[in-house]
Amino acid sequence: MAADGASTPDARRAAPLAPLPDHRNVDTPWWQELWRRHAHITTPLREHGLECDIEFGLSAYIVRVSLPDDSYLIIGPPQEPSSDRPPGDPEGWIATREHPDDQALFEVVYDSAPSADPGAPQRPEARHGGSAQPLIEAIDHRLAQLGLLPLAGSPTGNPHALPATPTHHAPKAPDIPDTAGRASVYVCGDALRALTDQLNGAESHADAALLLHQILEPTDGLLAQLGEFFEAAGEKAKEAEEDDGFDLSYDLADAAAEIRNLAEVLHVAEDRMRALTPLVPAPRLPYTPARPPSLPPRALPSAQPRHTR
Repeated sequence: MAADGASTPDARRAAPLAPLPDHRNVDTPWWQELWRRHAHITTPLREHGLECDIEFGLSAYIVRVSLPDDSYLIIGPPQEPSSDRPPGDPEGWIATREHPDDQALFEVVYDSAPSADPGAPQRPEARHGGSAQPLIEAIDHRLAQLGLLPLAGSPTGNPHALPATPTHHAPKAPDIPDTAGRASVYVCGDALRALTDQLNGAESHADAALLLHQILEPTDGLLAQLGEFFEAAGEKAKEAEEDDGFDLSYDLADAAAEIRNLAEVLHVAEDRMRALTPLVPAPRLPYTPARPPSLPPRALPSAQPRHTR
């Protein structure tokens, strides 16, 4: 159907995804446009076997994710105050886990929304703003801790597939074909070459942004780990306790600093690349009214509690 067609990345994935929601709005153009705008959130979760839906919260659209223990995730922008930003592109994401019968289960899994109080301490993830990848990583990590991931890892082999739990090591190298009949000794170079090939073949700017994330992610991305590598090499050079060893350590420390500076300069490149993705012309969607007049009456049940800020 159209919601899983060419307007989303789903059609290019060989692995089965969790099914679409089962309600009449799925076949309407306005809901399909909302689904397309949230595909960068729903697709990675559906790859884990989690069923997702799009609903209207207090003042903005949210993603509702059903979990195996009958609890659910609510993922969306801050509902209060409301924002004029388009659906799927907020200033920050808030993800909460809730249960219809157990109010004590409520927890904030992720919150990158800017604080309305300048004096209030920011959560660590606030620096990620509206970026989707750190949000998905945090959700994967928490659900893996709780044993609530139906599929422990993404079977697609996509460059943006995430492990069940994050690590503090360099990203795992993509599978490299053995073209010479033997394993290459340049594993890191081959992995980056494979990533470059995937970038050259990317079918959208959104896919290209996901590949940039592998390089620019501030903790586990390639540049961050390359800085760590040169810093460690400098410390190793100092162990020689020779003049040339100290000189080399300074050169390597300078290289680490330059790499980190480059990462700082390019820290918004991923979001800028994603913003280049052309939008399919669609009817203008209202962002703030509690009941958008241009949309048909919602047929989704609303008995479940919703998180407000």
